[in-house]
Amino acid sequence: MAKLHEYPVTVNWSGGRTGNGTLAGDRSGVQSPLSVPEEFGGPGSGTNPEELLAKAVAGCYSITFGIVAEARRLPFVNIETHATGEVEENGPSFTYKSVILKPTITLAADATDDQVKLADEMAHKADLYCIITNAIRDKVSINVEPTIVRA
Repeated sequence: MAKLHEYPVTVNWSGGRTGNGTLAGDRSGVQSPLSVPEEFGGPGSGTNPEELLAKAVAGCYSITFGIVAEARRLPFVNIETHATGEVEENGPSFTYKSVILKPTITLAADATDDQVKLADEMAHKADLYCIITNAIRDKVSINVEPTIVRA
């Protein structure tokens, strides 16, 4: 039987393009300032939906890789993922085009060559299991450019 999970958030906003606000996870209580980015005429003093989408993709990817690495018994130490979201502005139209993920995956110093190869394979597949990338896949291109290192 399928389960439905809910993730309620609250956004409080005042003003227009130069306005400001906050967004919060209702369950976690984590709150962040919110504003329009400078390149779209806003103050750029808080996070924004464009940045939040890149954060969500990178966070989901990193967590998913950790879960996959654990399941495959890789000697996984750490993952640091840098992400860049690309938005195309064409007159009044804005389209989120892609998210480029550049994870650096650290394995234990004694990781074998086969484990390094498996980590690289899993790095290219982890986004296929990520809830967020699966939600946007048909609209936004996800590109993974991993680096695998030994501690």
